Amino acid sequence: MATPQQSPETRLQIRRTFAAPREKVFRAWTARQALEQWMCRDKPDHVARYLELDVRTGGRFVLEIKNGKGEVYLQQGTYREVKPPEKIVFTWSWKKTPATPGDLTECPETLVTLEFFDRGAQTEIVLTHEGFTSATMRDAHTMGWTGCFDVLEKVLPAQ
Repeated sequence: MATPQQSPETRLQIRRTFAAPREKVFRAWTARQALEQWMCRDKPDHVARYLELDVRTGGRFVLEIKNGKGEVYLQQGTYREVKPPEKIVFTWSWKKTPATPGDLTECPETLVTLEFFDRGAQTEIVLTHEGFTSATMRDAHTMGWTGCFDVLEKVLPAQ
């Protein structure tokens, strides 16, 4: 099987530094209670809960996000690599119900790679998300991940 060509339209990368040790930032990505405080809560009306969470190589996750308009996003994926506290690689796809004409209603399977770099009392995360089918899909995920990181930055000191 041929590897799809990567281009700026099909890939995004975000670098962000958090004022917390690497182990704590890594735990924020792997513990259910921590994840539910910030993941996909980039909008005030989002309520997120994990229906399934098995953070290990070969494990899966299923995340349900409800918004104030009654829409439900069901996200899921499989962990391809989990190497504490350095790296997490997982697939990512979602579907929105009800489907809204003109809106993005699903994201076919893509791949997310998180790298955690020890910067003393801080941790740098490099998030690479690839395999998008369009620049529109990439841009929507760039906004979503940036918003998630903003929330993580606020809740991380209390975790």
